[in-house]
Amino acid sequence: MKCIVLAAGYGTRLYPLTENFPKPLLEINGKSILDWLLEDIDSTDAIKEYSVVSNHRYIEHFHRWHRNLRLRAPVKILDDGSISNETRLGAVKDIQFAVDDLGTYDDLLVIAGDNLLDFSIAEFISYYDKKQATCVMRYYEKDPKRLLKSGIVQIAIDDCIIHMEEKPEKPRSNWCTPPFYIYHKKDVPLIQKAIEENCDTDAPGNFLSWLCNETKVYAMQMPGKRYDIGNLESYKQAGEQFKGIIQV
Repeated sequence: MKCIVLAAGYGTRLYPLTENFPKPLLEINGKSILDWLLEDIDSTDAIKEYSVVSNHRYIEHFHRWHRNLRLRAPVKILDDGSISNETRLGAVKDIQFAVDDLGTYDDLLVIAGDNLLDFSIAEFISYYDKKQATCVMRYYEKDPKRLLKSGIVQIAIDDCIIHMEEKPEKPRSNWCTPPFYIYHKKDVPLIQKAIEENCDTDAPGNFLSWLCNETKVYAMQMPGKRYDIGNLESYKQAGEQFKGIIQV
């Protein structure tokens, strides 16, 4: 299995912290968000290669970060060429960009580089090993406003997704999907097909929504919480959870 990290966003809701610095490299309790993620993933021994997709504006920050890495599996930093939030490729095209660079179709763990989990990704990988099909995680959300900003799934008894919609106007359930995916290698070629069929490419959940109409996709109920570092408030909350002291 290989891992693609989506880190090409511009973090506009975290300005001024991210005006000239990438959000995934912001520190929480002495380690960057990305270090928290990759150190846990690397401890599973499931990943044989990492691809971190950045943009041209922040690429040098990732190169400096890369020089100090001590992971078991090799890490490659990719520059998608975009220079502003207005010219960004979008998450789905960034995934395809990384797939093209890898050159082969493998099972893919795809994660957003600005989210944290308070449990190990090992449980998700184990779930995938049992299902042997594309998988996502899910959690129950009570807040109606947050449902409007998330990928929402309806599921069958066996966790198979029967419907998914990204940021729906009228959510059909309370099950939200965070940006952590494992794509079965047989589904990886479908990313390009989805792009050619004009799938919305801005959010990674748009491809998953498209894919649910092509093949079986399963949603594991999360055993803990995830923290989306979207704004200053959520950054502070994550710092408190991970016992960090954040100066903003």
